[in-house]
Amino acid sequence: MNKTLRLNQKYIKETVRKALKEDLFPNGDITSNLINNKSIIKAKIISNQKAVVGGLDFVKTTFKIVDNKTNFKIKVKDGTKVKKGKIIATVKGKAKSVLKSERVALNFLSLISGVATITNKFVNKVKGKSCKICCTRKTLPNLRAIQKYGVRLGGGLNHRFNLSDEILIKDNHIAVEKNIRKLVKKAIKYKKGKKITVEVDNLNQLKKIIGLKFNRILFDNMSLKNLRRGIKISENLYETESSGGITLKNVQKIASTGIDRISVGEITHSAPTVDFKLQN
Repeated sequence: MNKTLRLNQKYIKETVRKALKEDLFPNGDITSNLINNKSIIKAKIISNQKAVVGGLDFVKTTFKIVDNKTNFKIKVKDGTKVKKGKIIATVKGKAKSVLKSERVALNFLSLISGVATITNKFVNKVKGKSCKICCTRKTLPNLRAIQKYGVRLGGGLNHRFNLSDEILIKDNHIAVEKNIRKLVKKAIKYKKGKKITVEVDNLNQLKKIIGLKFNRILFDNMSLKNLRRGIKISENLYETESSGGITLKNVQKIASTGIDRISVGEITHSAPTVDFKLQN
């Protein structure tokens, strides 16, 4: 995925084509085919709720792939915070083409805006604190790039994109290897320029690896008391991160510990979609 906020146009087109095939195979929109081919529609895409908008390139591409003559005008940019009733875009073209495109276009808009909106809620909760909100790999299969894009629109940071990006030693790796210190040393030896994060779920594990040269400590499902102690032990040695059971209700308290990063699975795997409508 691109380092910039904007997604690659080739990726957008390929993803949209797959979504349209899913919706139209094998016989197309057999309902809209009943409409007079000369009928023209002018419509607005409107937000039915307060949200952070994301995915407009996907929406535009959907309409254009179905019918390149469809006129699509974006009224707000991705990342814009909008109120209920805000016009997001306008569309004009053959009624058949617009109706054929409608659901796929709005699905992209709803999904990406949903991720951006819930991410922004978490970001706002920790405003004024030194920590950053990060996503995880708990994403919908084949839609990771889209969801991680939504996270960035909402003001969050992307964690590793896939298993090749960095070494992340988790509890299951430790359970298999048995010796956390030995495993971390092995990671340091074979890191080949990759960052190393080590997950610990208790302070005894942390004490066994303290002083070894790696990048980040990930505190998993720790109490606030132990989290503060762990951060103090790790101070000036490693970047710190908290994960596990993070919600809008407790994220502020976790941020107050002085943690550098908070990773939240909810912002991708459970993000509520945003409600948009296409209205004549």
